Amino acid sequence: MSQSEQSVKLKVGDPAPDFTLLSHNEGELNLAWYQGRKNVMLAFYPGDWTPVCTAQIPGYQAEIERFEEMQCQVMALSVDSVPCHRAWAKSVGSLSFPLMADYYPHGKVAALYGVLNPRGYAERSVFLIDKQGIIQYIEYPETNALPNQEELFKQLEHLNKQSV
Repeated sequence: MSQSEQSVKLKVGDPAPDFTLLSHNEGELNLAWYQGRKNVMLAFYPGDWTPVCTAQIPGYQAEIERFEEMQCQVMALSVDSVPCHRAWAKSVGSLSFPLMADYYPHGKVAALYGVLNPRGYAERSVFLIDKQGIIQYIEYPETNALPNQEELFKQLEHLNKQSV
């Protein structure tokens, strides 16, 4: 068990803590806005310009239509600033979903979700939040590993069947 898993207090079935952050492409967004509208996949990642993140985040863009078909809003968060997010998004070929800047106060949302590393960055983690704002799935891959995207789609499929 990694250090971040030991400190995380949130679990499946808990209400997802609300937050409002600036994004690289849509201005200020908050989680509560999506309640009753869409499921949300909240992906915390250590930082722009890092090797694993450069595979992970564009990987979500490659599957964006699949996320949309499953009524899921993708949101990615790191402690990087909005200008850094904008430059990085452009460098990876543009991203249509928001990169959220948990920049100031530094790591406040990552800390709220229990994934702020003692070194000041967000631990790689994925939270799947249903339309009612309840956490339905959590994954904590190792820092140098990608989250299991196919498992995430299985969880979304199961979640959508339950809400019919």
